[in-house]
Amino acid sequence: MTRSRLAVWGDPIAHSRSPALHAAAYRVLGLDWAYGRRQVSADDFAPALASLDDTWRGLSLTMPLKESAFRVAATLDRHAELTGAVNTLLLGEQIAGFNTDVGGIVDALAEAGVLEAGRVRILGAGATAASALVAASEIGAVSVDVRARRPGSAAGLVELGGRLGVAVEVHPFGAALHEVDLTVATLPGGTELSADVAAELAASGGVLFDVAYAPWPSALASVWGSDLAIAGLGMLLHQAVRQIRVFRHGDPAVALPDEDAVIAAMRAAL
Repeated sequence: MTRSRLAVWGDPIAHSRSPALHAAAYRVLGLDWAYGRRQVSADDFAPALASLDDTWRGLSLTMPLKESAFRVAATLDRHAELTGAVNTLLLGEQIAGFNTDVGGIVDALAEAGVLEAGRVRILGAGATAASALVAASEIGAVSVDVRARRPGSAAGLVELGGRLGVAVEVHPFGAALHEVDLTVATLPGGTELSADVAAELAASGGVLFDVAYAPWPSALASVWGSDLAIAGLGMLLHQAVRQIRVFRHGDPAVALPDEDAVIAAMRAAL
């Protein structure tokens, strides 16, 4: 039986652009795969996963399911192991878990010309912040300043920084700032900081990479200015490319056939 069914799960999910991205890629690759979407809560994840039959190839996971997916995976790639978050499941005799968000951030930054950053600031302390921290380490960060509404919630980021050899300090919004090369905003879409706090972050924050992309410019990007702000659409695109590599090859590092044409078709679908 051919495993040809895939989907993105999350809650909420109606806004997801993943079906359009994946469909565009599958057309170029000549794959007769169907990719849908389904609203699945954290409580419903386990029974929903158990209900899938052998026609299913894989799943993309968004909030709030990345930690749940991590727990069910029998094998994990390095990025998933480091972050404790899985956004891609490859189904089969064993369930394999991957985190393609890290590579998606690195690829999106590179596309925008940001190849290295020694001093980085991360806004937020959730699962995406962990991916941002690993991505920062991969472009040469030696220090990361985490800003969180509840600094105690970022203890895991400090521990992760120790494993990566990156010095991580955690402060509340509004605390004194120092200059950084890059700011990665992982705050939920629609989050607005006070005007004073946002202005201070922008003044010392270097280039802004905001994982939010709808609406764009985000509130933070409006403060930073268009010349210094990068939208999260690039991350969405490139993490999806790596997901499709997983679904096609089982490895997010193995390029797709005619990958440039695949990426062009996906970009046109955004």
